[in-house]
Amino acid sequence: QVQLAESGGGLVQAGGSLRLSCVVSGRTFSSYAMGWFRQAPGKEREFVAAISWSGGRTYHADSVKGRFTISRDNAKNTVYLPMNNLKPEDTAVYYCAADPGGWGSSRDGDYDYWGQGTQVTVSS
Repeated sequence: QVQLAESGGGLVQAGGSLRLSCVVSGRTFSSYAMGWFRQAPGKEREFVAAISWSGGRTYHADSVKGRFTISRDNAKNTVYLPMNNLKPEDTAVYYCAADPGGWGSSRDGDYDYWGQGTQVTVSS
């Protein structure tokens, strides 16, 4: 059983920074691609960023390019999402997810395992 646990969310002013972390249980973490998604109130879940199993490939949504950078540490079974220059429109629940496919995807249907989410609120 694979379990994911996000942390690092909170309340921050516009222009501020947060770093999300997601710890994954299980010995197969290094074979999974990992992704971050978010869902704002009244909106559909949307892709934020993804990283391949090795960390060699990363993908970011246009809305976060240059501000968010996904990374991973396979020795710690952890994926990170540092978020800089946060904007009120970044307010959402952020979810990490694991994709056994290994290469990373922006499609939430490709991910088999999901965390419970962490709230990020950016005030103006």
